[in-house]
Amino acid sequence: MELDLTTGNILSKLIKLSLPIMGTAFIQTAYNMIDMMWIGRLGSDEVAAVGTASFFPWLAMAFVMISKIGAEIKVAQSMGEKDFDKVSKFVTAALQINVVLAIIYGLFVVMFNRPLIGFFNLGDENIINMAQTYLTIIGAGMLFIFITPVFTAIFNGLGDSKTPFAINTIGLVFNIVLDPILIFGWLGMPALGVVGAALATIFSQALVAICFVIIIIIRNKRNPEAAFFSLNILTKPPMEQMQIICQIGLPVALQSGLFTIFSMVLGRIIAAWGAVPIAVQKVGSQIEAVSWMSASGISTALGAFVGQNYGAGKLDRIEKGFKCSVLIAIVVGTFATILLVVFGSQVFSVFIQNEPETLLQGIDYLKIVGYSQIFMCIEITVSGLFNGLGKTYIPSFITIIFTGMRMPLAYFWANIIGIDGVWWSISLTTVVKGIIILLVYYIMKNRNKLYSLKEELV
Repeated sequence: MELDLTTGNILSKLIKLSLPIMGTAFIQTAYNMIDMMWIGRLGSDEVAAVGTASFFPWLAMAFVMISKIGAEIKVAQSMGEKDFDKVSKFVTAALQINVVLAIIYGLFVVMFNRPLIGFFNLGDENIINMAQTYLTIIGAGMLFIFITPVFTAIFNGLGDSKTPFAINTIGLVFNIVLDPILIFGWLGMPALGVVGAALATIFSQALVAICFVIIIIIRNKRNPEAAFFSLNILTKPPMEQMQIICQIGLPVALQSGLFTIFSMVLGRIIAAWGAVPIAVQKVGSQIEAVSWMSASGISTALGAFVGQNYGAGKLDRIEKGFKCSVLIAIVVGTFATILLVVFGSQVFSVFIQNEPETLLQGIDYLKIVGYSQIFMCIEITVSGLFNGLGKTYIPSFITIIFTGMRMPLAYFWANIIGIDGVWWSISLTTVVKGIIILLVYYIMKNRNKLYSLKEELV
C-alpha cells in the first residue's frame, strides 16, 4: 500500500521504503548476473557475445528514464500535494510515452542488429553471430524490458516499494529456473546457449509485466476511488503532464544514454586487447553492481521521500532525510570496497572458472574500481536529492562531463600501462564525480538556491 513519507520517523520511513527498492534494483541487475554466471560456464566467447549485445538493452534504459524518472518524481510530488487527479494523469502520460518508445527502439535494434554489433570490431565471426542473435531476441521483447521499470517507478513514487519487490522477485526466480533449462538443455529441452539466455530474460520480464497488470486491476476493483493507475493507454494523451515528464526525465535520459555510449567507446578500446578483457569488464561490472544498485536503491527512496516532502513543503524534513541517506550510502560503499579489494578473487571465481588469465585480470579490475566505491555511492545518493527536487539537470551535467573524460584518459593510460589504464580511468573519474556533486550541494544550500518551491512545483 502507499506510504505517506511526509510524517513519522524519518530513518524508519527511509529504511522501510529503500530496502525493497534496493532489493528490486538487485533483482533487476541479477537477470544479467544470472545470465553471466551460466554463460560463463560456456566460455569467454559466449560472455563476450552476450556482454557486447547487452550494451543495447542498457542503452534502452536512456529512453526508459524519460518516463521512469519523470513519473517517479511527479507522482511523489503530487502525492505530497494530495492531488490524486494529477497523480493519475502523470501515470497515464508515463505509460503512453514508455510504450511508444519501446516499440520504436525494439524495431530499431532488430532491424539494425548487424551494424550495431559491427561497431565493436569484435573480429571473431562466431562471437559476432552470437551477439547478433542475442540482440535480435532481446529487441523483439523490448516492450517488457521498457514497461517493468516504469511500473516499478510509479509504485515507488506512491510510496509502495514492497509490491515491485515482490513482483520482481517472482520474475527473478523464474529466470533462475529457466536459464539453465534453456541454456544447457536441462529437462529434455534443446541446449540453446546464448539464445536460451535471451529467451529466459524476455519470458521473465513478460511474467513481471503480467503480474503488475494483474495487481493493478485487482487494486482498482477493490478501491475505485484510489485507482491511480489507468491501463487504458489508448485514452487521450494528457499533453501537459507529458511535457512535464519529458522536461524532468530528459536530462537523466541524456545522462544515461551518453553514459552507455561512453561505455561502448570504452568497450571498443577494450576489444582491441582481445576477448579476455571484454569478459573481465562485463563480469566485473556485474559484480560492482552490488554497490551501484544498493546506492541506486537509496537514491530512489530518497527521491521519493524528497518529492513527497517537497510537495508538502517540509524542507527541514528533507534535510534530515538527506543526511540519513548519505550515511547509509557511506556504509554501503565501505562494504563494497572491502568486498572488491579484499575478496575479489573469491567473488570473481564465481563467474569465471578454469580460465586463469581471465581470473587474474578480473582480480585487478575489482581492486582498481574497488577504491572508488564510497564516492560512487555518494554521487548516486546525492543525485536522488536533486532528482526529488526536480533539478535533474544538475547531477546529469556532472555525470556527463566527468564520465566523458574516461574516453581520452582510457586511451592515453592504456597506451602507457596497458588494460589497467582503462580501469583506472573509470575509478578516478568516479572519485571526482562523488566529490564534485557533494560540493555543488553544499554551495547551493549555503547560497539558498537548493530549494525553490514556487519555481519547481509545476
